[in-house]
Amino acid sequence: MFSEKIKQRLEKQHYAPIGNHSAVQICRWAKKSLTDDGFCYKQKFYGIDSHLCCQMTPSLWCPNKCLHCWRAIEDTTAKKIPGKIDPPKEIIIKSVEAQRKLIIGFKGNKKINMKKWKEAQNPKHFAISLSGEPMLYKKIGELISELKKQNKTSFLVTNGLYPEKLKQLMKRKQLPTQLYISVNTPNEELYNKFHRSLMKNAWKKLNESLELMSKIKGRTVVRINLVKNLNMDDEMIKDYARLIQKAKPMFIEIKAYMSVGFARQRLGYERMPFHRDIKNFSEKLLKYLKKDGYKFLDEKTESRVILLGKSKREMKIKFRKMN
Repeated sequence: MFSEKIKQRLEKQHYAPIGNHSAVQICRWAKKSLTDDGFCYKQKFYGIDSHLCCQMTPSLWCPNKCLHCWRAIEDTTAKKIPGKIDPPKEIIIKSVEAQRKLIIGFKGNKKINMKKWKEAQNPKHFAISLSGEPMLYKKIGELISELKKQNKTSFLVTNGLYPEKLKQLMKRKQLPTQLYISVNTPNEELYNKFHRSLMKNAWKKLNESLELMSKIKGRTVVRINLVKNLNMDDEMIKDYARLIQKAKPMFIEIKAYMSVGFARQRLGYERMPFHRDIKNFSEKLLKYLKKDGYKFLDEKTESRVILLGKSKREMKIKFRKMN
């Protein structure tokens, strides 16, 4: 349940709170796409149209207090979502409604691509990665299944602390179109300093989730967010490689920490790596992963992100045709 304080803070950051525990926000790349001024790395790498993407979360709460997180962790750190839990269909309906309200002002922009604007009224992709931990939402599997029924794709980003929930999604065939696990530290000591989790045995749970990921036949990604002078030193690279080898993901996304939201207060701007730093780190990481078949696939300089994987042919998602 949103308190008035949380609601006001979210709206100030241009979030649209929906229901009791979810939210939507239009990312800057969706805005740029509507005026034909650019697009997200997800479009370049995977074929996800930026203007058709709904960036949302079914849980603004998370048990971690990550240093690089942009959310107001003081208000939304918890092991479970407080209050009433909303049904999946309602969250999807309200997410689309919120998306429409958030982009309504673009209609008056002289640079707007009206074809894209009209298409954006019905987003085809849900990026379940806005803020918080989506696995805290008890009906996350049902939410993903409902999106599939509606012929919408989904990317789910999790912190990996819920191996039992991941096992359930696998068993019930409720996995998203693409599953991400965030791996931002190479060892337990740094993990505790970086993530400051409320969960006991958080490092162990993350490793359990990585082992489960290796058994998934679908689209999987290990995402690494790098922060200067914190989690990207050369001596850490070998340990990152070991975690990746444990997970056996289809892709590896290596991204720069971005100084946005409340992360500015914790880390500031000077800790943001340049794209050349991300590329340099990726090249060093590949030295340990080449024997596993990984190679450089693509990059997006503006987003400061590198994509590693085994095959360029697997990058683009094959979309089902609408009935």
